[in-house]
Amino acid sequence: MTSDRAIIFDCDGVLVDSEHIKSEAAARHLAELGISFSGPALLERFSGFPAPEMYRALAVETGVPIPRSHVEEAQAIKLARCAAAGDALAMPGVHECLAMLRGTAVCVASSSSPTMLGGVLKQARLWDRFAPNIFSVADVIRGKPAPDLFLFAAQKMRVAPETCVVIEDSIAGVEAAKAAGMIAIGFAGGSHCRPDHADRLRRAGAGKVLMNMPSLSEYLATVFDRRVEAR
Repeated sequence: MTSDRAIIFDCDGVLVDSEHIKSEAAARHLAELGISFSGPALLERFSGFPAPEMYRALAVETGVPIPRSHVEEAQAIKLARCAAAGDALAMPGVHECLAMLRGTAVCVASSSSPTMLGGVLKQARLWDRFAPNIFSVADVIRGKPAPDLFLFAAQKMRVAPETCVVIEDSIAGVEAAKAAGMIAIGFAGGSHCRPDHADRLRRAGAGKVLMNMPSLSEYLATVFDRRVEAR
């Protein structure tokens, strides 16, 4: 699809309500190595960052080696936990939002690995809505908060960065969108979001913050001149 504008969605915490599931799974798994972090603490520090960067930082900070096998096992555990969530993995209202956006160029740009990204999108019945415009951190050298992934997505979608609207739940993601010269819209509708999450996204540079999918749908309908379609 060619268009003069595009909407770039983050995945975890925006399209799928998976951040709390994945962070708790990672925390429990790290405890097996003697590294003690709660799920919320991991989210606070590493939300939006690629998982390998998180594990490298934790290994340096704690002095505990984290073998590659642990990282690979963690990915499998996170996928299993997300699969156990069933239909609840999809962010409430996301299918209605995407139905309203038919005819608008949309894509996904996520810090997750291709395997993780594919797993959660398929579980939430969202893969077919975005494929082939699904981009992961594996496509670039630097992950968020660097702008590389969003710039890569814009290039693939054949649109100018300044015409892109990015929907992000993480501070790193908002910073990446701003660094790419894109319109950064915060989303604070995930179950992992604290009461001050919207304010934190605004301070990071989000021009607007939406608290749930219906409000995001209404905003995007106005910006992209779309009406909500009956499913």
